[in-house]
Amino acid sequence: MASVKVFLEGEQDTVDLGRRLAQIISPPLTVNLSGELGAGKTTLSRGLIQALGHHGTVKSPTYAIVEPYELENIDLFHFDLYRLSDPEELEYMGIRDYFTDKSVCIVEWPDRGHGLMPIADISITMKYVGTGRDVEITSGTPQGQALLSKFK
Repeated sequence: MASVKVFLEGEQDTVDLGRRLAQIISPPLTVNLSGELGAGKTTLSRGLIQALGHHGTVKSPTYAIVEPYELENIDLFHFDLYRLSDPEELEYMGIRDYFTDKSVCIVEWPDRGHGLMPIADISITMKYVGTGRDVEITSGTPQGQALLSKFK
């Protein structure tokens, strides 16, 4: 599997990384975002979602678990599984229905849905380094590998 490493100085770099990813992604795609609280997962998601055409705020779906965005030719679903107490809760909300040929699914805290989430095409791990972030983007599928080969 392919991987790319990036260092982000601050919030604007994090938004810009989301914008860069938006230029090369297409459905169906699953993106996992991992990192400590406050590492920038939602900020990166905001850059990606707005670059794909959403005009408005992008809030963390921590309480709702999923925030849908209907964009041109893409059904985008932003998940935050942080408050999930049991992965089985995902079955009750019909989790499989979100992952379609027309969807891009961004999943924060994917480890909380262990066993019920599909394999991510790309996984992004964000780690604190001083006031910046080390980011590693890895592919988990052939589609993810093709996507990373386009990443500059």
